[in-house]
Amino acid sequence: MSLATHFTAFLILSTLGIRRLVCCICNYLKNPSLYRSKSWFFSDPKWKNLDLYSLLIILPISCFSHVFLFLAFSGNNVMYRFSFLMQSLVIFCFWVLLVIVVVRESFDLYVIVDGLIYSFGGVCFGVEFLMNGKGLVGLGGDMYGHLGELAFVCAGCCLCLAVKPSLFFVEFLFDVVLVLKGTWVLQVGLLLYTEAFALDGCESLLVGLGKGKNDVKCDLDENRLRGTALMNLLFIIHVVVVMVMSFGLFALLNRSKRMRCGDTSGPLLAEVGSEGVSMRTLPDVEIE
Repeated sequence: MSLATHFTAFLILSTLGIRRLVCCICNYLKNPSLYRSKSWFFSDPKWKNLDLYSLLIILPISCFSHVFLFLAFSGNNVMYRFSFLMQSLVIFCFWVLLVIVVVRESFDLYVIVDGLIYSFGGVCFGVEFLMNGKGLVGLGGDMYGHLGELAFVCAGCCLCLAVKPSLFFVEFLFDVVLVLKGTWVLQVGLLLYTEAFALDGCESLLVGLGKGKNDVKCDLDENRLRGTALMNLLFIIHVVVVMVMSFGLFALLNRSKRMRCGDTSGPLLAEVGSEGVSMRTLPDVEIE
């Protein structure tokens, strides 16, 4: 693990969460009564879905790199070594999830409904929750523990949307947590893998791993306690800032129609659109 890995995760999660947040708010504002959550908000023309196809390439590369690190790691910390293998499993699960989404959309396989995709997504986030922070203890483990908690929230949101996709507030929470995961994973990378942002009185995690330890070493217990308090404070600040920005985005899109994204495509949206047309033409039929 390195700062570059965390920065890449930050870019992927943050952009994915913001994109989903904008699209779900736009679809909800168009007609709240007909809102249905989608596993992926496809856009026309197809080049606008470049983020999805990029992930289909990036995730396998990341998965194989973690397997390579597992095989090449020569440290004495066996548990930390196997954490690379666990992380590769998590990444592979999400890659399979994206493949299912693309196959369903490309071949119009209506048998694969969004509920099944959300259910599998819940399983993927559940696996991430169980695997997150394995191999680390102490302050470093606590930092990754917050990522595990966010993954648990995402798993619950996916299962709720699988049962009832019309729950906009659940989709909103899911997208907000994705953004929060992105900002927090960058914060973890800065605190654990850089000397410049390391906690006062504590070494970076890389120094500890070089000494065969799987923890952030602090000179005094007071430094460790202060580091824990600062970590929790930073996490609360991340939550508040992301929530305020998300509600601000909702208010901005609600106020300015020009800033709303274009129509998204896909079987489910087409189905919802046809329902909306039939409802709008109903008074004309009654008049005739």
